[in-house]
Amino acid sequence: MDFNLPETALAVQDGVRAVAAKYDHAYWSECEEAHRFPTEVFSDLGRGGWFGLNIPEEYGGGGQGLLEVAIANETLCASGGGAGSFFYVTTPGFGATTLVRHGTDQQKKDILPGIASGDVQFCFALTEPDAGSNAIEITTSARRDGDDFLIKGQKVWISNVENADWMVAVTRTIPAAEAKPRYNGFTLFLIDVKEALAAGTLSYDPIPKMGSNILYSSQVFFDDVRVPARNVIGEVDAGFMVLWDVLNPERILAAAGGVGGADAALAYAAKYATERVVFGRPIGANQGIQFPLAQIKAKTELGRLMTYKAAWLFDQGLPCGNEANVAKLTGAQVAWEAADQAFQTLGGMAYSKEFPVERWLRDARIGKNIPVAEQLVLAHIGTSMLGLPKSY
Repeated sequence: MDFNLPETALAVQDGVRAVAAKYDHAYWSECEEAHRFPTEVFSDLGRGGWFGLNIPEEYGGGGQGLLEVAIANETLCASGGGAGSFFYVTTPGFGATTLVRHGTDQQKKDILPGIASGDVQFCFALTEPDAGSNAIEITTSARRDGDDFLIKGQKVWISNVENADWMVAVTRTIPAAEAKPRYNGFTLFLIDVKEALAAGTLSYDPIPKMGSNILYSSQVFFDDVRVPARNVIGEVDAGFMVLWDVLNPERILAAAGGVGGADAALAYAAKYATERVVFGRPIGANQGIQFPLAQIKAKTELGRLMTYKAAWLFDQGLPCGNEANVAKLTGAQVAWEAADQAFQTLGGMAYSKEFPVERWLRDARIGKNIPVAEQLVLAHIGTSMLGLPKSY
């Protein structure tokens, strides 16, 4: 067993850290307050090739794996840009990872070079208002119309539609009530977002939200969106197997973002606790301050190890569902706990927007609910890993 990161991963850490260092806490807070996409840092990362890490070299990428993508995301979030995790989940995750594994040669040729250069962005549409986390029950449908499909339905909490060039949309080509077994009848499509918006068949409505306002999370409406059959990802009616190669990387990248966010909050809290002197000594000398931070640091390191393991398993083509779920659970928890404890460490000043802690707290909280709710992760661990009976 070798726990040393490969040289490729170390180079990613150095490269992304150098880009992130140009954008301070004030920059990220300004983007959040203005509800503005961080175009400058996104463009810098794109020019550096930091979004094409897991894209084969023949398409302009780095020819590496999900491990390097996870480390890039972790490093960006550790710089203080926690909501920047969406950069890596949406485009290298939903876009590059899906196409590298399941795209046709033409899909790869047409789209992957743009991801590698930072010129193409993605979003992913699965969740629906009446299905929630129960993906089996989605009702957005795709029906044949000659050489095309027409997609009709509604999705909710879809992030980055406003910037996306392409959407990976999960549909039913066989209704759930007719599918045997029930996970049959899923088909994934590539939708040209700008084309569909221009045609008026795709629309979206941003949802006002508590944090991560550097991009929208929207309700999305499909009104017979026309998609050519060549834009099917994988096979018609057999998309559920493709879906797992979207969801597991999503969880791994979310975990990496959580670990990076915990690093940022812990570093900030430790610096403050070292410099803040009350009653004649730094407050960090008090066990009431020091021990909670130390406990979260230990959990962060455990979460980091599981995130790296899950990414490595994915890159080896091995089952990684259990590890991805454990990593996501732990990464979300430590991000929230670190932000919350940093808030407690700074005391009343943490409530001020002069400091980044209040932003981190808002950004971190949603990680316990997305991309999969904590309760569902625990249910998976209980039934799939412990063999406990299911409640349904």
